[in-house]
Amino acid sequence: MVYYILYELIYSRFKDQDWYLVKALNVFQYVTFRTAYASVTAMLISLLFGRKLIEGLKRWNIGQQIREEGPQAHIAKRDTPTMGGLLIIGSVVISTLLWARLSGLYIWITILATLGFGAVGFADDYVKLVKHRSLGLTGRQKILFQLIIAIAVWLALYISTQYFQTKYSWDVSIPFFKSTADPNGISVIGPYLYLALVTVVLLGATNAVNLTDGLDGLAISVTFIAMTALTAFTYLSSDARWANYLDLTHRPEAAELSVFCGAMAGASLGFLWFNAPPAEVFMGDVGSLAIGGAVGTIAVLTKQEFMLLMVGGVFVMEALSVMVQVSVFKMTKRTSGVGRRVFKMTPLHHHFEMVGWKESKIVFRFVILAILFALLSLSTLKLR
Repeated sequence: MVYYILYELIYSRFKDQDWYLVKALNVFQYVTFRTAYASVTAMLISLLFGRKLIEGLKRWNIGQQIREEGPQAHIAKRDTPTMGGLLIIGSVVISTLLWARLSGLYIWITILATLGFGAVGFADDYVKLVKHRSLGLTGRQKILFQLIIAIAVWLALYISTQYFQTKYSWDVSIPFFKSTADPNGISVIGPYLYLALVTVVLLGATNAVNLTDGLDGLAISVTFIAMTALTAFTYLSSDARWANYLDLTHRPEAAELSVFCGAMAGASLGFLWFNAPPAEVFMGDVGSLAIGGAVGTIAVLTKQEFMLLMVGGVFVMEALSVMVQVSVFKMTKRTSGVGRRVFKMTPLHHHFEMVGWKESKIVFRFVILAILFALLSLSTLKLR
């Protein structure tokens, strides 16, 4: 909205006039400028409305339910306001609508996918509150709704390429392999196989972020770091000069996704103000599923599906710990009758709690790992 008013409406109409203030509006055409201000705007919205949201959640008795089998230190967190993810979603969407150029398909796919996954999380949180237990929707219900949204994302891309001449290549860009950056190269798998990839990426990202959300400030800190890295990836892949130099799949349509990523990074910092230990509010599934959906959708649209494994390394670690724990337990129970565990408790951050690490130490160390993963992913851009 700000872009259209100040650039499309005012600058485009009066740019031939020798007016200094009007000429200064030319800066709004640059995505880097709008990304920076989208980040600041989202952070300010979070900071300004965070306290009011927390007070409202307390008034409505929207408190966190704690698993009885979890670490005992978490019992003190019972009834802490949850569903704070509404603040993140609102900040990101409002900031994006203000600063992004909204004529492209990709920005709308990302916004709607984020809202869709957030709606699933909202339903999950609502069921928890109604039933006063730590489990909301069943696993099958959540997977079904997430699958529907993933198919909708693929369908939007498929229809746009078939009927509206939108350019989208059904290839898989694999890190370290230069030839896979060619949209018509050896890694083209076609739209139907790509549906499977989209499903795996989106469902994997949403559930990985959801599993990471278990300690004060952990998930949102890792989100800020991952989104900062994705902001760089979206900008580089949308700029022809950088994409050609780094052998990335050039996605000019993804330029406005930088604005969205910047807004998410800013909203993460604003939410962290209230979620830092001891947390005054939790994001809930409405926040974690929305963030995961946004991360996965951006990875798909910018052809960074495999790089996402490195960018979101901490999310991957958390998800893998659960998968390993469940697989080993079932396998050993089937073979010996006694289920064995690799970790004391999963997700991984709970394992370190059970071995005696303080919560703040776990969060800081995971944040360090997240920074290392982000730097590693950025450092490999030219290694092809």
